[in-house]
Amino acid sequence: MHHYIQDFSKHDGQEVTVKGWVANKRDSKTNIFIVFRDGTGFAQCVVNLDDVGEEQFEQAKRLTQESAVIFNGTIKKDDRQIGGYEVAVSSLEVVSTSEGFPITPKEHGDRFLADRRHLWLRSRRQWAIMRVRNAIIMSIHEFFQTNGFVQMDSPLFTGSACEGTTDLFATDFFGEPAYLAQSGQLYGEAMAMAMGKIYTFGPTFRAEKSRTPRHLAEFWMIEPEMAYYTNEMNMDLIENFTRHVVTTVVEKCKLELETLDRDVSSLESVKSAFPRVSYEDSIKILRGEVEVNGKNAITLQEEDLQAAKDAIVAANAKIAENEKVIKGGVKKGKRNYLQSQIDNLKSDIKVAEEKVRNIPKWIESAKNFPDGEDFGGSDETVLTRVFDAPVLVYNWPTNIKAFYMKEVEGDPTHVKGVDLLAPEGYGEIVGGSERETDIDILLRKIDEHELDEKDFSWYLDLRRYGSVPHSGFGLGLERMVRWICKLDHIRETIPFPRRFGRLFP
Repeated sequence: MHHYIQDFSKHDGQEVTVKGWVANKRDSKTNIFIVFRDGTGFAQCVVNLDDVGEEQFEQAKRLTQESAVIFNGTIKKDDRQIGGYEVAVSSLEVVSTSEGFPITPKEHGDRFLADRRHLWLRSRRQWAIMRVRNAIIMSIHEFFQTNGFVQMDSPLFTGSACEGTTDLFATDFFGEPAYLAQSGQLYGEAMAMAMGKIYTFGPTFRAEKSRTPRHLAEFWMIEPEMAYYTNEMNMDLIENFTRHVVTTVVEKCKLELETLDRDVSSLESVKSAFPRVSYEDSIKILRGEVEVNGKNAITLQEEDLQAAKDAIVAANAKIAENEKVIKGGVKKGKRNYLQSQIDNLKSDIKVAEEKVRNIPKWIESAKNFPDGEDFGGSDETVLTRVFDAPVLVYNWPTNIKAFYMKEVEGDPTHVKGVDLLAPEGYGEIVGGSERETDIDILLRKIDEHELDEKDFSWYLDLRRYGSVPHSGFGLGLERMVRWICKLDHIRETIPFPRRFGRLFP
């Protein structure tokens, strides 16, 4: 019978057969310690000379990284090992031998790993990220399905763009010009008028030539749309939805988040009510003109800058101390431990140095933020630093938002849009709004955005036949993955990222 690592807790002390690959290996005269992976997890398998005999012991010695192998043995509880269990091997079968696997335990550059993404996915870190991604996806479906939503599908080929065509991929659809969808939202509105509450979950495309850590050219969007929903109800849903996803994933992915060294205490902020701040108030907070619970955005950034400088000094001192001990001569185990500390400290220094470079720019941008402008990534970072929690920013300037957003009553210069900004510098992960129901205003907006009215005749029908107040939002899945896993770059959030400059593998 084939057993899986994720089920080891059910088979403690039992004989099992596990099938997978060698992630790492170290030898001694009578024991071979193999870090083994099977897709569901990682575990140590110990091959003892007396238990397997000389022939199979030699076979095990010849195993290389990513060789495929089947182990038979007994599961033993051991909290010191990966996953808390290990396998005492009684016999083994080599399925195939891997020669010269290119991704070794040493550090590799970003381009090197991206070129080998098909192999990089096997690493423990990438395994953990993909498992978290899967848990996020399942929790999203769980939330909507248990709250009366119907999953619907919007087309990936569209004849027009809902927010302009400058950042869309143009293609040919049987001789007609078409675009890869940047959003399913307009179609979502039509489906909500039929079903009440719907959500779509599928790939979307943006042709932005961006290399920032936040942008992909192909990504997955979750877009609910609700009939008879105001923007206040929309914000309630965004908050409840986000809270459900984060708390569910933290509960179900303890091992994966631990593998990623994710401090989940910072995610606990989702359990409290999300601050709701108007755009106009948010820019005052951003500039440092208004404090929140005694916190000033500019002062906090200045303190963060000094903390980063202090961290660099402390890390360099510790590195010098460790190097002095190593130079003086220590046993191999101690040397390896000290060297690992040095490597981690150097990584910490890189992070701190980036803060030292960036924070002065963020402070300058925040102090001089102009009225009516959209937030940049650094502005979102500064703003959320004040709250240390997800923040809902609502009622945005009309001129920077899409044509379909409903105008604030009595104030056509602002629309009922809302963005959810994630803390820790991760910025916007959700964007939504109440939708405009006045057909005359929509016609004016379509003209102002220089869109072709005939492309939206079907959309305008939604206002002609049974129009009701309605709202919705869009969540970028990969941005949610990046935040929950606390990843530096969005390229690690999806199995095979497609972004500017990256089409293969």
